[in-house]
Amino acid sequence: MHDPVRVMIVDDDASQLELLDRSLRSHGFDVLTCNSPIGVTNLICSFEPDVVLMDVNIPALSGDRLLSICRKWAPASTRFVLFSSWDETKLRGLARSVGADGYLSKSVTGLDLATKVRAIANSKSG
Repeated sequence: MHDPVRVMIVDDDASQLELLDRSLRSHGFDVLTCNSPIGVTNLICSFEPDVVLMDVNIPALSGDRLLSICRKWAPASTRFVLFSSWDETKLRGLARSVGADGYLSKSVTGLDLATKVRAIANSKSG
């Protein structure tokens, strides 16, 4: 029996957090949500997520800037994924430039989202 994949979601949109939380939990994930960049590093240290889905458009501190701060505190195996409704080409470019482990469009939901997050989590053995 495998432990559930631990996913932390950082997004300032409460309805988006709730939707993702419900969707991923229904597919067997252990989920922690955070609606502010403040305190994210502490949560990462205590929760030790396999994957962090990070919204790019957080007013206080954008996800791409937050990513570099969080990576210093996270377990080496944690995968950071930029999450946005941006155009995919723009999102892919940003993910590459900040060293994210991947990117996902906010249009990806349900089983498709669960499958992609699981694949990213499983890519950590390497």
